Amino acid sequence: MAEILRGMTRDGSAQILVINSKDIVNEAIRIHHTSPTATAALGRVLTATSLMGTTLKNKGNSLSVNFRGDGPCGHVLAVTDYLGNVRGYIQNPDVDLPLNAKGKLDVGGAVGRGPLHVIKDVGEKEPYIGITNIVTGEIGDDITAYYAESEQIPSLCALGVLVGRDGNCQAAGGVMIQLLPFADEGTVAKIEANAAKLARISHLFDEGLSNKEIADIALEGIEYDLFDEIDVGYVCTCSRERVGRALLSLSPYELFKILSEEKVMKVNCHFCDKVYSFDGNDIEQLREAAKKEAEEQEE
Repeated sequence: MAEILRGMTRDGSAQILVINSKDIVNEAIRIHHTSPTATAALGRVLTATSLMGTTLKNKGNSLSVNFRGDGPCGHVLAVTDYLGNVRGYIQNPDVDLPLNAKGKLDVGGAVGRGPLHVIKDVGEKEPYIGITNIVTGEIGDDITAYYAESEQIPSLCALGVLVGRDGNCQAAGGVMIQLLPFADEGTVAKIEANAAKLARISHLFDEGLSNKEIADIALEGIEYDLFDEIDVGYVCTCSRERVGRALLSLSPYELFKILSEEKVMKVNCHFCDKVYSFDGNDIEQLREAAKKEAEEQEE
């Protein structure tokens, strides 16, 4: 399991979130069979989205982050709950590019430029939708820009995924620091000065540093208190019932046409690669169940 540490500076200037996401990224590799470049892109998005999820307030809240860049990896999507459990999808998991000018995996080149969509479902009638431009495609910079532009929250987001020679994730993690209203200027200056020490954050995790030790680096010279450290993971919420309801959104004609051609409909979950099969009898049972549920709600 991955772990997220949550804390706050004692002067109330900022909150800090730290995650060791190696296990999450390795599960994504197992499901999506990603190339090293795709692993780094999807891994960073999963890591950031998990951290963002823990800023949600209530059970049942959810958040999705969708990078819709024009790069060869296509769309990169991750969805999280309020605890930070996350699942994700990359449109082109095979994409692999030469190392960039810094000798690192070229995530920015793979993602490209375009819109970044963040959708929060917090139980209101309509979800909150924030749209900003992808700044660098390196993910951390883009999340920082999103918070500054869409939510007016000054933030620092450092992310890293280190892929081993065998293609598995050797280390992965991230730090997010968000300033709170009326933050002390001295504390802000110290956070900014410490930011450079997080530039190779995946290597800090690879060296065996704990979440607390990395938080100490990010907040060096600043007193802070820990709230908790919670276990999170790569968790898909798909089910046969949910997939069945989605099928019923198709018109009867579309369902009849598909079943007449295929006999059995197979639906693949993008997040976990699980396959659900439905034949004509299954569809009829789903219709009857939906009809009965609607009648009960009318009574």
